[in-house]
Formats: sequence, C-alpha cells, structure tokens
Amino acid sequence: MYPGFVLSFPTGKFARKAPGRDNRSAFFVSLLSTQLFGKIMNTKRIVTFGEIMLRLTPPDNLRFNQTKLFRASYGGSEANVAVSLANYGLQSEFVTCVPDNRIAEACLDDLRSYGVLTRHVLRQGDRLGLYYMEEAAAMRSSQEVYDRAGSSFDTLQPGMIDWAELFHDAAWFHWSGISAAVSASTAAVCAEAIAAARKAGLTVSCDINYRKNLWKYGKTPQEVLPPLMEQCDFFFGTDDEYEKILGIRLPRFEARDAAYRPDAAGYKEASQRIAERFPQCRGIVIGLRSVLSANHHLISGTLYTGEQLYTSRVYDIDCVVDCVGVGDAFVGGLIYGLAVHGADMQFALDFGTAACAIKNTVPGDYSQFTAEETAQLALGPVNGRIAR
Repeated sequence: MYPGFVLSFPTGKFARKAPGRDNRSAFFVSLLSTQLFGKIMNTKRIVTFGEIMLRLTPPDNLRFNQTKLFRASYGGSEANVAVSLANYGLQSEFVTCVPDNRIAEACLDDLRSYGVLTRHVLRQGDRLGLYYMEEAAAMRSSQEVYDRAGSSFDTLQPGMIDWAELFHDAAWFHWSGISAAVSASTAAVCAEAIAAARKAGLTVSCDINYRKNLWKYGKTPQEVLPPLMEQCDFFFGTDDEYEKILGIRLPRFEARDAAYRPDAAGYKEASQRIAERFPQCRGIVIGLRSVLSANHHLISGTLYTGEQLYTSRVYDIDCVVDCVGVGDAFVGGLIYGLAVHGADMQFALDFGTAACAIKNTVPGDYSQFTAEETAQLALGPVNGRIAR
C-alpha cells in the first residue's frame, strides 16, 4: 500500500490471502462473489482538481452546420476521473471553481449523483466553460470547439483554496496538464496544490494531458510541466505526450488486431529514461492507442515501477461509441487498482486498461461502469455475450 492510504477489508468469511501470480483470477472472482468491491468506502479520500465544462453535442453524428439541437452533458478530465473512482466505491472528491448560477448547480448535481464529493468547490466568476463536440464517424475525425476563456476556473489564483484543510484525511491527489495549460495563474495553483499535497503526505499523480490549443499564455508545456512533475509519484500519458513534453522517443504502437504484442523492451528502456529524470516518481504509465478509423481503435498500456515493466492485453474495439474520456477512464482505473490492489501491479494495469476499453462503449465523458464489471472484463474473455 502507499503511504497515507488506509483500507478496511472484510474479515472472517470474506478474508482472503493476497493473490499470487498463479491464482489471481480465482482470487478476484472470489472477491466479486463476496461483493467486496462494494465494501471499500472506508478508504481515505482521493482528490482531483481541474475544470469541468458543459458539453454540447449534435445528435446522430450530425455536423455543426446541420443541427438545430445539442445534447447537453458535463465533463472534464479530472472530473471524469473522480466519477470513475466514485463508481468503483471509493471516496472521491472533485475540486474546481464554478459560477454561482443554476447551470453550475446542475453540473454539481450531476457529479453528486455519482457520489462525487463537491464540498470544497469554489463559487465565483461569471460562467461555466463550454465545449462543442462534433462526433467522428468512419474516416471523419471528431471536431472540438472550446469556449472556456474567462470561465470561473480561469479566475483561480493561488491562495483561494485552503489546500491544508482540503487534504486533511485525504490520501491521494490527482491533477493534469490541462489545468496548468489554462492560464499562468491556474498553473501556479497546480504548483501550490502539489506542494500542499506533498507536505500532507499524499500520493500525487499527474496526467500529462497535452492539449496544444490551450497553451496560449506565453509559456510552453515543456517549461511548465516538468518542474511540476518532479514532485509526483505517478505519471500517466500517451506515447506521443511523453515524446512531446519530455523529448523521449518511444516505440510505435501499430496494432491492427488483438494478437499484436507491444515492444516491451523498448517501452521499458523509455520508461527507465523517464525514471532517471524524475527520481521521485514510483510508477510510469503509458497509454497506447492505434486508430484504424473513427470507429475502430486498438488500445493497450504499460506500467513501469522501477523493478519491472508490466504490459496489458490489446483490446480490439471495432464499434467505438464515444472515445472522449477514455484516457481518463484509464487513469481512474489505474488509480483504483494502485490504491486498492497495490500489491498486484499487473492487476492494476489490467483493470485500468479494461476501464479504458469499456468506456469506448458509452456516450458522454464519464465512464458508467462498476469495479465488478470492469474486473470481469479485465480477468475474463472479451466477447460481449448477454449476461443472464
């Protein structure tokens, strides 16, 4: 287990020995049968920080110029992670800044409906950020148009959030590069939060989440992100994000079917180079995706712990419903696996990759699956048969 993380597991007939590599499936099936996944609410809180926005999407794969209607939903990278963790039965809290109006309250109501805590959300500013999403189809790429300048989150300044109070009785803090990209002031708030989390003894994780169109305040992500990452315990990122931000070249992931095997030696070498640059980091996660068309993706992942590189199966997803938020589902699944099953790094990666894969099957930013459903996919066959 990681420092500061406390779990209360069942005793008596529900108690189990820690799994060995030869009996992992039987162990976790046993956990599922005793509904242990629904009995882990005694964990300390996991806190995520970032912006949440209103998403407006034309229905039925229409283009912006065709539609007269938009489907409304909410989402944002760190909020998506918080929802995943709440779905898995963990105490999950999301921290952000929203205006004091009915739209923002509806947004927070939506988060609370999943069990996400919102008690430290700041209310100030004039507007909730928006983004418009034109969904992909076949060879047509998706289109995203952001309208977030001047949002309430954009008004955040260091000193506005009492991090010491917020991190009391918390165990894990998660942030992403999107929050540092919004403005110089939000990047400074990220630095403030990371320092407070380290002082409080929390595990700190970072999703690189590079978005080139957000970096507009005069500094590059290569300047801003590495100093923040130096204080983090876990990194999440795609192969191209590590290359773009850290300048470390990784092998190409060129899967065309589930039989493909990633270049484990190459990913281990790249992960070792990242670890040498960031000695504080205890785990480096690389998300891998091959896009054959808008509706046909293949995904996998690796986890390096300083001792060895773990790899996951390749998922062949030939009917992608909505790929927005799949990286956040990957992160949420891995944080769950690392926090709750930290003795089994292979399961943590398998669970995270399964969470990423299954998120592709539902619309919206949020994953909609329980820990039990995700573990069944991680440990069982991929067949989509009717569950009776």
